[in-house]
Amino acid sequence: MSLRDQIRKGSTEFLILTLLAERPMYGYEMAQQLAERSNGYFETKEGLLYPTLHRMQQSGWLVSKWQEVDGRRRKYYSLTPLGREMLGEQAVEWNTFLEKLQTFLRADDA
Repeated sequence: MSLRDQIRKGSTEFLILTLLAERPMYGYEMAQQLAERSNGYFETKEGLLYPTLHRMQQSGWLVSKWQEVDGRRRKYYSLTPLGREMLGEQAVEWNTFLEKLQTFLRADDA
């Protein structure tokens, strides 16, 4: 697995939680938003997205509900209170990681 794939895989839960903090979404919509907002960097395949959504749902972070929109049934995912808590925890961890990485890289330039 390439470094890029490892980074994307490691950030998928946080990205999903971030999207769902805005509003409920269905899987394909999430994949589109991930790709669009990152100019294609976080393009996510079904083989990563749906198992991650199922795992997050089993952990109690998400709930899902089938809805019919424009004659199509779609499974919408939304955050639970635990999911919002996990988003907060992961946001702190990701921010710490990014700060430490930037500090490390700047120290290398000195």
